[in-house]
Amino acid sequence: MKPHRYPIKLGKLHTFALVLALASASALAEPAAAPPGASLESLLELARSQNPEFAAMRHEAEAATERIYPAGALPDPTLRTELRDITNQGTDAGPNLLPGRIGSTKYTLIQPVPFWGKRDLKREVAEAGANQAKGLAEATWAELSARIKTAYAQYYSASRAEMLTRENLGLTRNLEKITLARYANGLVPQQDAIRAQVEQTGMRSELVALETERHHAMVKLNALLQRPAMTHLAKPERLRPIPAPARLDFVALEERLRARNPQLFAESARVAAAEKNRELVNKNRYPDFNLGLSPIQTGSRFNEWELMIELNIPLQQESRRSQEREAQAMLAAAQSRKEATQNQLLAELAENLSALEASRRVETLARDSLLPQAELTFKSALAGYETGKVDFATLLDAQRQIRKARLDELKAQTDAQLRLADIERLLGEDL
Repeated sequence: MKPHRYPIKLGKLHTFALVLALASASALAEPAAAPPGASLESLLELARSQNPEFAAMRHEAEAATERIYPAGALPDPTLRTELRDITNQGTDAGPNLLPGRIGSTKYTLIQPVPFWGKRDLKREVAEAGANQAKGLAEATWAELSARIKTAYAQYYSASRAEMLTRENLGLTRNLEKITLARYANGLVPQQDAIRAQVEQTGMRSELVALETERHHAMVKLNALLQRPAMTHLAKPERLRPIPAPARLDFVALEERLRARNPQLFAESARVAAAEKNRELVNKNRYPDFNLGLSPIQTGSRFNEWELMIELNIPLQQESRRSQEREAQAMLAAAQSRKEATQNQLLAELAENLSALEASRRVETLARDSLLPQAELTFKSALAGYETGKVDFATLLDAQRQIRKARLDELKAQTDAQLRLADIERLLGEDL
């Protein structure tokens, strides 16, 4: 029997190895999840589900919604039990605490009942508070999304500027080769080659600064997404398109801001809560009630019933007048706060619209005028340098003009994205 054991073991080993190979092949075949960051939409979707600040405000809004029903409900009733004549005076029985073995037992069920209209007002105050919490949650998301949009634009700008600088560095290396060739032939001084090398060193220094800027933007985005600071982000692919000028009309956007801005929504809810609270305080001039029903047990029988009604007497009128003045002052404060917030938001909207239009015009000038002119100047200067008609300083200056035009275009695009993010934060929605 011994010779037959080895083939069996080898067969099991082969099977196990085959299973491992198939599992490894399956794992390799499964594509790894791509990191976010290629588009702004992927970051916003991740932030909505993971950001703890927004989650906290959303939970607070849910908690405020759950306060509405209890605010308008009746208070819990009270049950009172009175044991009468527990010493059994005038009888042969001794003291006792059992309801059927004493003189009598009175059970009283008491239900507090607020004055008519108070429960509705309390519920409306709670509803206004829930709306305010909802508005604050939406304001938190608007602020958070604006910060993500801003950080993403900066991340894209640093990445794009780094790429442009590397392209210019390669172009400067080519110029250095041309310069060295002409220097070897005695056509240009050695200073031209040295200046080309100095220009490359300056670009490498700028690359270090741009890499640091891109890293800072990546860390900021990871913090907003509740991810470890050094977690990799995908290379940003594109910026969002800027809406057409017709969609950026101030009058139309002003109406949208008044209707949709979450801060204004929260302030309107605060005003509504203050109005209902003032009405509720005025209702305190009238008494609240307690209704009671009392069956009385004698022995094992209930042979008596009592009905009770009691009310508080609102005698402290000066105290109530102070409370009414306080409620009126709080209402005036809420109204003033809403007006101040609205004025500030409209001013920010006008400022951002003007700045966005300026960025759009700068981008158009850089792309359609400055960059083509710089490229033509560089081609002319390069041809002139190769024939000895233009010095190297003029050639370097022409190259710098191309780089400046491209960076100006990129800066204008980034500034427009920042202004667009602020406008959408003010509107409470994307354009």
